[in-house]
Amino acid sequence: MKTKFIFVTGGVLSSLGKGLAAASLGALLKARNISVTIQKLDPYINVDPGTMNPFQHGEVFVTDDGAETDLDLGHYERYLNISLSHKNNTTSGAIYNNVIAKERRGDYLGGTVQVIPHITDEIKRFVLALGEGEDAPDVAIIEIGGTVGDIEGLPFLEAIRQLRSDLGRDNCLNIHLTLVPYLRAAGEFKTKPTQHSVKELLSIGIQPDIILCRCEQVMPDDLRKKIALFCNVDPDAVFCSIDVGNIYELPLSFFEEGFDQKVAIMMRLPARNAHLEPWREMVYNFAHPKGEVTIAIVGKYVDLKEAYKSLHEALMHGGVANRVAVNLRYVNSEQIDDKTAASLLAGVDGILVPGGFGYRGVEGKVCAIRYARENRIPFFGICLGMQCAVIEFARHVAGLEDANSAGFDKHSANKVIYLMTEWYDVHTKNVERRNETSDKGGTMRLGAYPCKIAPDTRAAAAYGTDLVHERHRHRYEFNNAFKDLLAEKGLVYSGVSPDDSLVEIIELKDHPWFLGCQFHPEFKSRPMQPHPLFRDFIRAAVEQKASKGQKPQD
Repeated sequence: MKTKFIFVTGGVLSSLGKGLAAASLGALLKARNISVTIQKLDPYINVDPGTMNPFQHGEVFVTDDGAETDLDLGHYERYLNISLSHKNNTTSGAIYNNVIAKERRGDYLGGTVQVIPHITDEIKRFVLALGEGEDAPDVAIIEIGGTVGDIEGLPFLEAIRQLRSDLGRDNCLNIHLTLVPYLRAAGEFKTKPTQHSVKELLSIGIQPDIILCRCEQVMPDDLRKKIALFCNVDPDAVFCSIDVGNIYELPLSFFEEGFDQKVAIMMRLPARNAHLEPWREMVYNFAHPKGEVTIAIVGKYVDLKEAYKSLHEALMHGGVANRVAVNLRYVNSEQIDDKTAASLLAGVDGILVPGGFGYRGVEGKVCAIRYARENRIPFFGICLGMQCAVIEFARHVAGLEDANSAGFDKHSANKVIYLMTEWYDVHTKNVERRNETSDKGGTMRLGAYPCKIAPDTRAAAAYGTDLVHERHRHRYEFNNAFKDLLAEKGLVYSGVSPDDSLVEIIELKDHPWFLGCQFHPEFKSRPMQPHPLFRDFIRAAVEQKASKGQKPQD
């Protein structure tokens, strides 16, 4: 096996940035022309995050093959500019599920099924699968979720301990991310949390090769030597992961520290110079905008920004493409109605309504869309945002006052959005059928599907091609029974499935920029390759601001 494995663990507390650290290391190795893939192992018992509340877990990131994964895979794809799959994320629930299924089939020949070796072997099989095949990467980075000491994470840590013995020291590297707090009252850094975290890791049988210290500022050399001494690592194997103004600065910060160089030396990787000029240019453009615009995100998960993580990043990418800073105003859709819309959305240069599930907050989204349409403010609707745009148009332009989605009002005579079961019975690619005994049941359209772009539309101007593939995560579709009626009133279908059975993109002609898409374009946006729809949406916001006699930099 040519693939070498880097394992990234974390200690002390969560949210230290293991995902960003792993992604940044991957970006640096890729800049050295080393092929890299990356994987997340999540200790929670859910089979996947698909049914988890965004308030608890943040967004669900969807891959081309329809896997519902952890949001860290979004960081991985954006930093490495690669497409990942179901092979790049698993959970304790999925691992145990696989083992139990094998036991039921009799694969273990009647043996007693145990955590060791059966669960750990299944984890190892999942990890090692990254190194199989002719296109196996040079390096696979494996991030273990949670923190050292979590009881549910122990099988994963035991598995990577075994892998070090199985593959040899030259083919495995352990990186431990920990916290080094700075106590302002005492005026000094404190290393004890790091020492205890490494002690916990050692008790499991894992000696870290590199310690990555999350801290507010760069630590002095004597402190690094102290950590090296007490944690049994080389003094030049202690690095800082400092707070940065922009997350895309982190790879450059690691590069200045020599982090990737140390990894390359310890893993005996080719000694190549990192080609970071494009990355530096992108970071420079982030830091030196020529103006700014304000975008309102009207959703119901606004109290936890990570629920819209990819959306946030895609808007930032669109800003870089237009050399403007994007200020985001998160607006709770439950607080919007016909009386409050004007005050809550006053002064914005664009309005974006994201996806979501359930009826809560939908009427507020409809009100926000009506405000955008009537006041000619650039509007972008994604997934449920597009469906709400269709509902708003049907109600207030086409005169169907009770227009709604079948998912929200089963008694409406005008279900402009409905569950297209006959389509799902035929097209089963990337479709997931959940347990239909609960409200979370039904059929989901997941993953990448083709979309045919109509000429002479805003979608065509953005994409510059007549066929695209975009990622979906929804179960309700546009009701084709209303297609002709709404088209007569001015609704444009600028994107449809190749067989014309599904409406994928809608827009309005007599509006500065009004577009809704059934898919999630934010999942395919990259910092150096902004998604064309986000790029053009931000451009429309810049033009909107200019049309009011305001310069973007005002």
